[in-house]
Amino acid sequence: MQANVIRRRAPASLAELRKGEQGILDRLDLPEDVSRRLMELGFVPGSPVVAALSAPGGDPRVFRVDGSEIALRHDTAVRLKLRPAASAAAN
Repeated sequence: MQANVIRRRAPASLAELRKGEQGILDRLDLPEDVSRRLMELGFVPGSPVVAALSAPGGDPRVFRVDGSEIALRHDTAVRLKLRPAASAAAN
């Protein structure tokens, strides 16, 4: 007898990561000036990002990247896209 297994689809953006879950940043779908600033903070495509704490209401959330903890609002986190699970596993 097989147990029913519910599979969660891989997170597509930082906003979808659960606390403690890691993803590999693929791209930043933001205006150039905002993208540049986030890249200065460590949000560079190819970098691993870990979801950490969040404010009581869930926004903003803290993400660990390049040895730092950075808080991002949901509207920003949803526009930082992660690599699909297959390519993330290949690295």
